[in-house]
Amino acid sequence: MTSPREEPQTFYEAVGGEEAFTRLVRRFYEGVAEDPVLRPLYPEEDLGPAEERLRLFLMQYWGGPRTYSERRGHPRLRMRHVPFRVGSRERDHWLHHMRAAVDDLELPEALDRQLWEYLVYAAHSMVNTPDDTPGGEAELRIQTPPE
Repeated sequence: MTSPREEPQTFYEAVGGEEAFTRLVRRFYEGVAEDPVLRPLYPEEDLGPAEERLRLFLMQYWGGPRTYSERRGHPRLRMRHVPFRVGSRERDHWLHHMRAAVDDLELPEALDRQLWEYLVYAAHSMVNTPDDTPGGEAELRIQTPPE
């Protein structure tokens, strides 16, 4: 008797699916809402639409539903961020709030590391404004917001 072949589990499934990404992004935007560096980058008074876009993007990226692309087309992340000044200061504040959100998920170490390494990479790739901060402060465990 053979058992049915199981499909490999996606990262999306391994971390808890939509519920985990909803918690991650909600916690992240709680920080953004109070951040004097990041909040001005969001033109909408209500951060809800931005929260939904990030949640749908991350869910799709990690193997969940393709709702983001169905609604918005190809992600084109760098292009979508061109209108906003993103320097190392903004990147590091973004990473600070995202680190807190990832920590709240209490993921197993390997999953935490995989998610965090992607987020650090993505944050660095969004920088579109050079500044005088050589390399910035985005360490893998950034905890305090930069000055």
